[in-house]
Amino acid sequence: MLLYTITIFLSAFLLFQVQPIMAKIALPWFGGSASVWAACMLFFQAFLLLGYLYSHLVVRRLSPRLQSALHGALLALSLLLLRMQPDPSWKPAGGEEPVLRILGMLASTVGLPYLLLSTTGPLLQAWYACTHRVAFPYWLYSVSNLGSFLALLSYPVVIEPALGIGRQTQIWSAGYITFCLACAACAWLAWRVRTADQLEALPVESNQDREEVIHPIENCAEAQPSDAPAAPAWHDYLLWLLLAACSSTLLLAVTNYVCQNIAPVPLLWVLPLSLYLLSFIITFGSEKAYEPGAYLGLLALALSGLTFGVIKFDGSTRLIYIIPLFLGGLFICCLVCHGELARRKPHARYLTGFYLAVALGGALGGLFVGWLAPYIFRGYWEMSVGLAFAALLGLWIYWRSNRITLLAWTTLSLVICWTLFNHERAVAREARLMVRNFYGALRVTQDGGLHDPLATRTLVHGTITHGVQYLAPDRRRLHTTYYAGNSGVGLAIEATRRPGQRVGVIGLGTGTIASYGRKGDYYRFYDINPQVVEIARREFTYLMDCPAKVDIVLGDARLSLEREPPQNFDVLAVDAFSSDMIPVHLLTIEAFRQYFRHLRSDGILAVHVSNRHLALEPVVQLAAEALGKAVRLVENGDGADLVYGSTWVLLASKPEVLDRPEFEPHDLVIQVKPGLRLWTDDYSNLWKILQL
Repeated sequence: MLLYTITIFLSAFLLFQVQPIMAKIALPWFGGSASVWAACMLFFQAFLLLGYLYSHLVVRRLSPRLQSALHGALLALSLLLLRMQPDPSWKPAGGEEPVLRILGMLASTVGLPYLLLSTTGPLLQAWYACTHRVAFPYWLYSVSNLGSFLALLSYPVVIEPALGIGRQTQIWSAGYITFCLACAACAWLAWRVRTADQLEALPVESNQDREEVIHPIENCAEAQPSDAPAAPAWHDYLLWLLLAACSSTLLLAVTNYVCQNIAPVPLLWVLPLSLYLLSFIITFGSEKAYEPGAYLGLLALALSGLTFGVIKFDGSTRLIYIIPLFLGGLFICCLVCHGELARRKPHARYLTGFYLAVALGGALGGLFVGWLAPYIFRGYWEMSVGLAFAALLGLWIYWRSNRITLLAWTTLSLVICWTLFNHERAVAREARLMVRNFYGALRVTQDGGLHDPLATRTLVHGTITHGVQYLAPDRRRLHTTYYAGNSGVGLAIEATRRPGQRVGVIGLGTGTIASYGRKGDYYRFYDINPQVVEIARREFTYLMDCPAKVDIVLGDARLSLEREPPQNFDVLAVDAFSSDMIPVHLLTIEAFRQYFRHLRSDGILAVHVSNRHLALEPVVQLAAEALGKAVRLVENGDGADLVYGSTWVLLASKPEVLDRPEFEPHDLVIQVKPGLRLWTDDYSNLWKILQL
């Protein structure tokens, strides 16, 4: 049994360790969007489903010898094709469908290894049951979940802080080779089972027993016992699927909610996923771990709390409130969903079908959040849909409860659904325009009529204002929000004024920085989101009113700058933050080298670091020190005419550029905490700069 346990544990560990590794590799290629993780999860869940389908079919259709031969051949093939670093041809050029490219990139690198890892749990449990008189398949399922949980927990705590992405891929590849050898040994044991005559008939016992004596591989017995358990009905499969889909939907919805306000990084990916897996471990580890009646009140509290958070929390809410509420609520919901799965699991003879239904439900949840939601919704509505789904699914779970319980749950479900519906409808009604795609949700609101001298139009990305403009002709070229004349970028542009000034901006927003443009100047904006470009041109007039020549480059700024010859900018502003989310790949030392390649020798790099949850100033300071650049920290408070407080870090190759009189009041020193390391494309650590 030890060999099977080790192999299953190792496969699960590798299965979930590769997820943050590959997502982190994909992240800078696709603009650092929070949706990158959702797209990766869609791939992983789909391939998990394929792995379970493979296990189900080979167990039902092939003899143990054929199973082991086929699996051994696929293991050997996967070693020949093993490649974790994707080909650069998968990098997007500008207008491609990002989800399809991410799926293709992952399939071409870890597709076959991931598929084989995903087959290990159900397949090896079936082999064990075939070769031993007594089997513990569901206990081994908990071993699998434990390996997955430790893999996720160790990544942000141990692996990511200590190792670069290159070394991570090397160690994972070595682990996969070890797994293939162990799995081949298990296949050899299955190969030895030639006929049913080699095994005595196994008794069929209730699946409520902790130690299940099973015989799931039909080829291991010439005939089914007369007292074989009844096969699950169609409604059993449907409920398994719905329970798995509900927990998967809530998992990804909560992850998206947290990441859009902080950053799409492994730390925030694995926390929700770890709780998701922990709920599997708890509920499948013991028959007594889940009692429906005991969890009824907790589920009601969790759904009510999450509904409150969706409605009341906004961009100003601190993480110390957001994270416990949303992660705690997710954990309780997953405990109920997975507890019901454990309580309703079939006899182990049908375990591969059970796994298949659970995997299909998880994949459908991933498909909904990772692919469909960004294109069928105008806002981040999957959280509301997931909560309503959970509330209504609770009606099915508690349908046979006493009348008082059923009435109370029905009332709660209707209240939650109605409250969430009214909230999302109110948000949509207040908006002049709402759109969403892979890169985020955008909302344009208007305060006042067209003839109101103080009427304004606002662009909101997620929960953060990304630009405001007055509608009155005499006020619509005012420098508003984070781009006022006394802001870091405002000072930088004015300090480098000359005929034919060249300004580059990473992140378009409403195009407010174009209000500084003069005739003969050149402004070049970089933005990855085509909807942002469309909104800036259609809903705001900064670009249209700018007398300077304006160009917009669609695509990830890092990739665009890599392809372009030096632009000789006088000022390059880095302001590509969506909601409060930061694209980490824009703050690495390699990114800063690219920025200075496009600046004049006396130019200024202006990095917008205003953020409620992350202290980004030290990250920029370390990059400046590594490159030998002068630094100024510019902070300004709120002011009249829609001026918002902002924090900018200015960098220059020539110190005298930042010694001009306009910069002298800004003499604050950036404090770097001990232990904070320089961010590179190979290494970054969000935990060190997190502000709760």
